[in-house]
Amino acid sequence: MPTVDVVSKLDLQEIDNAVNTVKKEIENRYDFRGANTELELNKGDKTIRLVVADDMKLRAVKEMLGGRFIARKVSPKVLDYGKEEAATLGAIRIIIKLREGLTSDDARAVVKTVKDSKMKVQAAIQGDQVRLTAAKIDDLQTIMQKLREDDSISVPVQFVNMKR
Repeated sequence: MPTVDVVSKLDLQEIDNAVNTVKKEIENRYDFRGANTELELNKGDKTIRLVVADDMKLRAVKEMLGGRFIARKVSPKVLDYGKEEAATLGAIRIIIKLREGLTSDDARAVVKTVKDSKMKVQAAIQGDQVRLTAAKIDDLQTIMQKLREDDSISVPVQFVNMKR
């Protein structure tokens, strides 16, 4: 029987490339000249530390990050913006966590989507992944397409370990 695993993994190299591109864009933008703006990726903690001068620059950096993530084929759904904190000299600091792995709520949403499809596909939660099993490979591919389009899942999903 054909099977596939539904997972949510980060490509840290692509995220690093996107963050470095945003840093270069910040250096070249006129409205950021003279403003203290820091953007750091911590691969160990899977966080991005952002310090900007004001709220307008914060929105601009968020838009740049989202655009660069999309350009690098990384979903902006992985960005979990924390709360804004006051930093020195009136600046704003925010810690952005990178979400990886299916939470139990996301795994239940995957199972619910599979059951709502009324297709002959079984879903089994296995830790931070969900295994889908079907009699036909076409049924699996249909479910995979539905899961890609599903907005109830808060993280992007990938499909690995497909066996025919």
